[in-house]
Amino acid sequence: MPPLLKQPMPKPYDANAHVSLQRYFDSGRTRSYEWRARQLRGLDAFACEREADISAAIHADLCKPAGEIWLGETWFVRSEIRYALKHLRQWMRPRRMSVPLPYQPGSAFIERDPVGVALIIGTWNYPVALTLGPLVGALAGGNCVVLKPSEMAPATSRLLAEKLGRYLDADALKVVEGDGAVSAALLEHRFDHIFFTGSRLKGQMIMEAAARHLTPVTLELGGKCPVIVTEKADLRVAARRIVWAKFTNAGQTCVAPDYLLAHESVEEPLLALMKEAIEEFYSSDPQSSADYGRVVDVRAFRRIDALMREGELCAGGCGDEASRYIAPTIIRNVAADSRLMEDEIFGPVLPVLTFSSLAEAVSIVRSRPDPLAVYLFSRDHTELDHLRTNTRSGGVCCNDLMFQITIPGLPFGGRGISGIGLYHGKAGFETFTAPRSVLRRSTFPDPAMRYPPFGGGRLALLKRIFTIFS
Repeated sequence: MPPLLKQPMPKPYDANAHVSLQRYFDSGRTRSYEWRARQLRGLDAFACEREADISAAIHADLCKPAGEIWLGETWFVRSEIRYALKHLRQWMRPRRMSVPLPYQPGSAFIERDPVGVALIIGTWNYPVALTLGPLVGALAGGNCVVLKPSEMAPATSRLLAEKLGRYLDADALKVVEGDGAVSAALLEHRFDHIFFTGSRLKGQMIMEAAARHLTPVTLELGGKCPVIVTEKADLRVAARRIVWAKFTNAGQTCVAPDYLLAHESVEEPLLALMKEAIEEFYSSDPQSSADYGRVVDVRAFRRIDALMREGELCAGGCGDEASRYIAPTIIRNVAADSRLMEDEIFGPVLPVLTFSSLAEAVSIVRSRPDPLAVYLFSRDHTELDHLRTNTRSGGVCCNDLMFQITIPGLPFGGRGISGIGLYHGKAGFETFTAPRSVLRRSTFPDPAMRYPPFGGGRLALLKRIFTIFS
């Protein structure tokens, strides 16, 4: 374990702090493999040594169960770190490119150059994973970072602000707490990259602010992710996995299924199996279950509670505003123009629609903006091929849900209004680095034909040489 590093008292992030980070980056200290690996090991030590503190903070913010915290937060970050440490030398190695004969002698390669000072704005639903996950790529890329945790997860934000700097280079990392006004103030500074996770509306605001400085952005937003269950699916497995994915973190997961498209021949048995799974996972009284979370605040409770008036209630439908509890809820016979189908629900309510053919289901998916993920349950490979060919999304997962984001080697990101850019694994490293082309040539020979004047047949000869040898 690396020794704990002394952390200075937190200061407001102002022009002086910004210049300090820029100067530290310009010093070149963050560029070496040794510095990057040391930061990643320090981040891993934070996740390991502070696991109990992380769990307590997230539970205080979201009443999230311990198992969900470990799998979806702590271990998620540690697996990203381990993958980065394993491959970092390879990622940093310049990639050689061939040089055509007319430009010989010479050598060419592409190197990945750190972007500089990056701003990472985290979100509340996974306040560690979706804040420190991007940080892994930024540190692996050799950058200085301003980290802004979500004020909607205040206990976790305070933990990151007070403890994280003890494990990392405090001259290269600044943790800034505060609300939207603080985020707006941060955006007045010119960063070299902005990474934001959150709502579509706030993503638009981030992009507008970044445009003033021509700053590149990565936006991880959301969308209505569909799950399609055909008549060729294993219904018992589909039911269990859909229930698990939808109601983990009380439905507050950007890649959770937001609506279910069930083939009309399997709707009845599938819903029956899903109701069984809810009781198996959370008991007949999910409110008393230690494995079921709560929505983030009263405003979210009231918004989601109002949506449960649509369609025919199949499971759940009750809640308690005082404790922010909403039961795992399934609603069938939902109309295509229902309020449940307008925006991302981001809560433990699953609307169900039926279809008679896969082409009809695909048409429903395509009638809506591109989601972060499309899910399919089917044992027929041709149905997966049809879905891949005829839909657009950030990712596709067949016969399971959400695990596509846990594999570090698979890039994760949205498409269209569900997001811009990618991260995880090498994609995260590349997000926080810029490709730079390098060509080195010899000063000998220095043929006269490359220089004017081009008369006397010189241009014709030059054209012939380049045509033959390029």
